Amino acid sequence: MKLALKVDVDTLRGTREGVPTLIEILRRHDVRATFLFSLGPDHTGRAIKRVFRPGFVGKVRRTSVVRHYGVRTLLYGTVLPGPDIGRRGAEVMQGVRDAGHETGIHCWDHIRWQDGVARADEAWTKLEMERACERFTQVMREPPRTHGAAGWQMNVHALRLTQRLGFDYCSDGRGTHPHLPVWNAEPIRCPQFPTTLPTLDELIGLGGVDEGNVAAHLLERTRDRKADQVYTLHAELEGMRLAPAFEQLILGWKAQGWTLCPVRSLFESVEPMALPRCTVQSGTVPGRSGTLLVQGPEFLADVDLAA
Repeated sequence: MKLALKVDVDTLRGTREGVPTLIEILRRHDVRATFLFSLGPDHTGRAIKRVFRPGFVGKVRRTSVVRHYGVRTLLYGTVLPGPDIGRRGAEVMQGVRDAGHETGIHCWDHIRWQDGVARADEAWTKLEMERACERFTQVMREPPRTHGAAGWQMNVHALRLTQRLGFDYCSDGRGTHPHLPVWNAEPIRCPQFPTTLPTLDELIGLGGVDEGNVAAHLLERTRDRKADQVYTLHAELEGMRLAPAFEQLILGWKAQGWTLCPVRSLFESVEPMALPRCTVQSGTVPGRSGTLLVQGPEFLADVDLAA
């Protein structure tokens, strides 16, 4: 059984402080992971616009956003100018690759993507994804091979671009197993390996779960699972205040018999075009505000994906 670790890096602080902490934890336990980077401006402070979104204020209260992200980060893009993450964090990103971890794209501008892609047209979507690809190539001296959308937010244009931009696979949504996505009966040939497990910030503050017992709570959920899993962690959480919980998870998963690996290890263990075709659409996930890309039932129409 494989449990793939996907690290979303949203902010400059997460890049420069959280990522090195995670690299050291992973080194100690001889584990490799997939790191997905935000590559443009850090405009985290603009998330204040979500205050009117159902469930957002409650999530902020129970997950201690200020403690995890820091006051300065929460002012970027409003009171303070948004720093360029790709330029100021390039050495850290290169160090992740040099340490043997997989690297890929999270986004260009995290807040802009998460809050805008659902209603965006093709030109807007293409510009955002191409900016991220160009910056990744500048930093890493090689093109990106994987993408994991900020906030698990996608639209049909972005899904089409996952195949046109040459990604081997993506991890853009939430679901239960690897699949070839079908959006409104339109097949996409780039395989998706969705996040299958809840994130720590979706668990903390609900049902008696806190920072001290969240690892044990998640380990209970993985104890009897038999299929491969994808767990998304955040450099701003597990790389900072929740680092002890992440280390508990690594030890617990190893004790349960899981092989911890990058998402690419799951991709390399399947025949991509033989994966089931599943519908994808906007939906909700417990503990997270708003809608995101979620995997639906298998699509049974006679569609030739090899055409």
